[in-house]
Amino acid sequence: MAQATFSIRMDEALKKQFDSLCSDFGMNATTAFNIFAKAVVRERRIPFEISAPADTTRDDAIAAFWEMRKIAEENGLQDMTLDDINAEIEAVRSGK
Repeated sequence: MAQATFSIRMDEALKKQFDSLCSDFGMNATTAFNIFAKAVVRERRIPFEISAPADTTRDDAIAAFWEMRKIAEENGLQDMTLDDINAEIEAVRSGK
């Protein structure tokens, strides 16, 4: 199987902690990320709960919305209809 490189950025202290924990498990970070990626693909979901902190305010949510809107505009996606969005979701789900 062909191999591909995947590069991510993270806080240096977090990386050191992650590398140390992976070593305790008898693996390296690459193996850990491969296990994570395989679980995501197999289960078609993030294999753990992701939630916002309890102290997230309405203003935080509105700011996040406007940031996503800005990114959509930068990528030419601001005018997608609901049908367009659903078609994109269906294409991803079906692997197209």
